[in-house]
Amino acid sequence: MKLEKLLERIDYKVLAGSTDIEISTLVYDSRKVEKASVFVCISGAVSDAHDFIPDVVKKGAAAVVVEKDVTPIDGVTYIKVDDTRLALACMSAAYFDYPAEKIKTIGITGTKGKTTTTYMVKSILESAGIKTGLIGTIESICGDRKIPSANTTPESYRVQELFKEMVDEGLDAVVMEVSSQALMLHRVSGFTFDIGVFTNLEPDHIGEHEHKDFADYMHCKSLLFRQCRLGIFNGDDEHLEGIMKGHTCQVETYGYKSTNNLVAENVELKKEHGALGVKYHVSGLLDFDVEVNVPGKFSVYNSLTAIAICHHFNVDKKAIEEALHHVSVKGRIEIVPVTKRYTLMIDYAHNAMALESLLTTLKEYEPGRLVCLFGCGGNRAKSRRYEMGEVSSKLADLTVVTSDNPRDEEPMDIINDILQGVHKADGEYVTIPDRKEAIRYCMENAKDGDIIVLAGKGHEDYQEIKGVKHHMDERELIADIIKENPDIRL
Repeated sequence: MKLEKLLERIDYKVLAGSTDIEISTLVYDSRKVEKASVFVCISGAVSDAHDFIPDVVKKGAAAVVVEKDVTPIDGVTYIKVDDTRLALACMSAAYFDYPAEKIKTIGITGTKGKTTTTYMVKSILESAGIKTGLIGTIESICGDRKIPSANTTPESYRVQELFKEMVDEGLDAVVMEVSSQALMLHRVSGFTFDIGVFTNLEPDHIGEHEHKDFADYMHCKSLLFRQCRLGIFNGDDEHLEGIMKGHTCQVETYGYKSTNNLVAENVELKKEHGALGVKYHVSGLLDFDVEVNVPGKFSVYNSLTAIAICHHFNVDKKAIEEALHHVSVKGRIEIVPVTKRYTLMIDYAHNAMALESLLTTLKEYEPGRLVCLFGCGGNRAKSRRYEMGEVSSKLADLTVVTSDNPRDEEPMDIINDILQGVHKADGEYVTIPDRKEAIRYCMENAKDGDIIVLAGKGHEDYQEIKGVKHHMDERELIADIIKENPDIRL
């Protein structure tokens, strides 16, 4: 492939050499450079790839793309751009022959609801015969392949590579989570989404290595709606105006308010035989009843979002009803059937905001007791421990403090930090460091009508201790506990 082909949709300046050269690979990781590679220099928070130019030239790189002033080395083509992250996105799209133009692309952004909604959309579209890929926090799914994820949204090169694999697989659409970081760092630049979606916005991801303030966070989220054809928005969110600022797309809204294009009416909480969910009627652009076996007001929003998206694929409402009735997302309010006496669920809530939202939602179901089991990760901010401890003690009838990913810290040190928060409220609590034994305690001491939440691990199937990830899946722990004590299911 010619270098000039990779650069055809970019503004650039040739500092040295020629663009009329053959390129073997497009690379942004210096370790992967080979003979005739073009190396894109990304300025990162930890290291600056411009520093590695002499190394990649020695490895045989034919060209480098820079955003800083550098001294060219003879025999190598130097391309100067304003932003190498944007250049990488555009070059990646060209490298894989613009796969986003051969598949329907759906991007979902927002503080909460992205993961669940992507799975709902995939479930509905697949049930209607529309082959759909997924890129998200838990995994990427391409046909029968499932690839574990490192980031909510991968680097732009990987996004385009996944699109290409999905096109080659014969898929019709792809639904993906789009984080604010991804928008800020151009991971989803270089193409236009067919549909962009906004779920909600709350203060999050604000700090030294993320967004400097809430305004910056909101601005980055809003960028999605300058690169999509249709924007579907939560019309009830208080930050709607800020998210829509500068949008260039067609607009559609959903929510509880009657002014929305799709409206949720007559919402009921559903609680029967250890299962929790919601029922409601959707009106406006569509008119039918919906039943979802995932609890909470946010399940109404998530499912309504999915309906709004799938409506544009002309999916029959019966297919939507059926898919939503059976949808389940690993680690996101995932109910594990054990007995009809009580409800046991696994959820990824691993900060105070998420935990408070979850517990507040579950209290609306008027459980006999609300039991919350959780721990906190090591080598992370201690404030999270105090905050989660206080939230659980305030909202749950019983808090079971255990271990999560202690990493390089001692589990009991983390637990003692959590207890400082627990003591700020008046909820009952027990401390059981071994997570399996903590789960066993919850199950063996469960009372009729209890809702038990195992929070923090969600989809994760490991526990990280002293730099080593040990396999640990809470679903397997529950199965082992039942096998060791079958009477626990009675």
